[in-house]
Amino acid sequence: MTRTPLMAGNWKMNMDHLEAIHLVQGLHMELSDANFDYSKVEVVVVPPFTDIRSVQTVVEGDGMKIQYGAQDVSTHESGAYTGEVSATMLKKLGCAYVVVGHSERREYHSESDALVGEKARVVLAAGMTPIICCGEALEVRKEGKQVPHVLAQIDGALDGMSADDVKTAVIAYEPIWAIGTGEVATPEDAQEVCGAIRGRIAELYDAETAEATRILYGGSVKSSNVAEIMSQQDVDGALVGGASLKADEFAKIARFAEL
Repeated sequence: MTRTPLMAGNWKMNMDHLEAIHLVQGLHMELSDANFDYSKVEVVVVPPFTDIRSVQTVVEGDGMKIQYGAQDVSTHESGAYTGEVSATMLKKLGCAYVVVGHSERREYHSESDALVGEKARVVLAAGMTPIICCGEALEVRKEGKQVPHVLAQIDGALDGMSADDVKTAVIAYEPIWAIGTGEVATPEDAQEVCGAIRGRIAELYDAETAEATRILYGGSVKSSNVAEIMSQQDVDGALVGGASLKADEFAKIARFAEL
């Protein structure tokens, strides 16, 4: 089964709405100038909540094929939950993807595997695709326990999901020690854990589900290393951080097959 590569740019808490418009327009122009084929690689930007409406307006107004999503979601549908944003609200804004369980949410907001799974199911129920994040800290890596650590996160996040749900979802492996540090897992490191995740999905569901599920690598991905990372059998794309804040650099990452 052929899995369409996915390049998702997580802007984190960067870019006001005017900067967001400029960045998306720049990315669109870079890819248009290169005659980019969006049927071969999906390109997604994941801006802060305050930028989503502006991104929607420019994407729809200019007929762009760039997709966009959100960085988090509430488990609640509506109500007295100050500061929360519901899946229904994100769907109404045209979001295709929602990141759940990013390591920064787990660390700074104490999000558990169970909560990450609940958020993923809320996203699926709203007709969007969750990008379910997982990954280990440096001390876990030093102990050589990265695979069991990540698989435990996967077990918790996928609990209660059907095979069809898992086929729809995207999983992003991000070793925490490589996020924003300039350090990057070797392609072999990425393959080890991404391959183990696919194996776990096969155990929990079946081989067909495992083969259909897209698994991304994230952590200091840039144009100089993306081609080698993407050459690995079980890496289907990247969750890109800082490099996605530069239109030309993110466009090069999306065009990894030409590098």
